[in-house]
Amino acid sequence: MSSRLAALALVALLSACGAKSPPKNLNDACSIVSQRPSYLRAFKRTESKWGVPVPVQMAVIYQESKFDGNARTPHRYALGVIPMGRQSSAFGYAQALDGTWDDYRKAEGRWRASRSNIGDATDFMGWYMNQTERRNGISKSDARNQYLAYHEGHGGYARGSYTRKSWLVRVAGTVQDRAYRYDRQLKGCGKI
Repeated sequence: MSSRLAALALVALLSACGAKSPPKNLNDACSIVSQRPSYLRAFKRTESKWGVPVPVQMAVIYQESKFDGNARTPHRYALGVIPMGRQSSAFGYAQALDGTWDDYRKAEGRWRASRSNIGDATDFMGWYMNQTERRNGISKSDARNQYLAYHEGHGGYARGSYTRKSWLVRVAGTVQDRAYRYDRQLKGCGKI
């Protein structure tokens, strides 16, 4: 009897872990939302509430976590071998930092929100990108500059900190390209 309970517990645990694993074929937006219909519902709720287009949300999530709800930044090592903790507190689909996530939960009264929940993560992104539009004047459909402000923070973007990071400017360009591609794909399969 106890081995049967242990097997059931293991299956339940593995099922729970798999729920946050990335979908297959991340280059195809239609495949992503077909595999995870809950993602599309979350994206559309955020678009309706905050005005951030579905393809922009998807492109940023792809860049930040590759749709992995348990994504974390890599560990840092001293002398190449001594673990020194993670590079930052970024976690989940949106790779939100602890402090920014806490600001969001306080501002929105969403104390139970989880960075590993796609609906909470997209709502956070909508909230943040709405602030970006207000503070920095960046359209919510401008995936490139929204991503730069998302990565550098509102103040960093305003100071132009990204201009000294050619790698980041290139990444922001790929985020924009991916948003365009996801938009074409989603329109082609009738999802938006």
